[in-house]
Amino acid sequence: MSAARGAFDPGAVAAALERRLQARPRALLVLGSGLGGVVERVEAPVEVAFEELPGMPSATVAGHAGRFVGGRLAEVPVLVQAGRYHAYEGHPMDVVAGTVRVAVRLGVEAAVLTNAAGGVRPDLAPGDLLLIRDHVNLMGRSPLIGPPGAGERRFPDMSEPYDPRLAAWAHEAAGAAGIELREGVYGAVLGPAFETAAEVRALAVLGVDAVGMSTVPEVLAARALGLPCLAISMITNRATGLADRPLDHAEVLAVGRTAAGRVEALLQGFFALLGAGDAQSTGAK
Repeated sequence: MSAARGAFDPGAVAAALERRLQARPRALLVLGSGLGGVVERVEAPVEVAFEELPGMPSATVAGHAGRFVGGRLAEVPVLVQAGRYHAYEGHPMDVVAGTVRVAVRLGVEAAVLTNAAGGVRPDLAPGDLLLIRDHVNLMGRSPLIGPPGAGERRFPDMSEPYDPRLAAWAHEAAGAAGIELREGVYGAVLGPAFETAAEVRALAVLGVDAVGMSTVPEVLAARALGLPCLAISMITNRATGLADRPLDHAEVLAVGRTAAGRVEALLQGFFALLGAGDAQSTGAK
């Protein structure tokens, strides 16, 4: 760990976490605001709070439990990250994206990220699910600044930040569950204030369909490490200027609780397809 990365050491965290887990995870699942209930579907769960691991602060945002849960989803060994760090909390980017670096050291082969987002595109309503096909980074910072971390490319290609095969499985899982899964572009802003109406109009001009305050740092770190990514936004509100009332975080959490069942069903189906696809690619019977 170089001094430029600060006190957070992914290798030390991975070593401590590995001692607690019962199996090597195949995928990382990051849960956004209001989606913590997904952990209830994890079989044989092993829970480890962030603050029990070296150099990891506790989570501070409502709706983010702040723990890892190892276990199985649809028979796939997973590492579930129940809650995430955000730059607006004051965390440096090596901490915000550090859990992806930890997961790679544990051997994960894919990252599945979820978030709560505001709908910028007029046809997106609270409760809709949006598959992120591309993003615009408006945070003004990147977790890749400084010396490259272990195994990271200096200039990762971002022509396809979200993996088409994983996206196809997500659509297949959604269709099987009778869930409409839209597609669009995610805009990542620093926060923590909700956007002004003028900012929302500017985001629309830039081609942004949904806006939030997370996910992109983790995807940048994942792509630098060659890790395939899938990301899904749960639309929790219409963005400022499109809504008929002021926005607050309580609404985000409330919509999350309402839509959580559909997200859980989609993820359950997705991980079943991921496991089947991995078995086919390795020739497993």
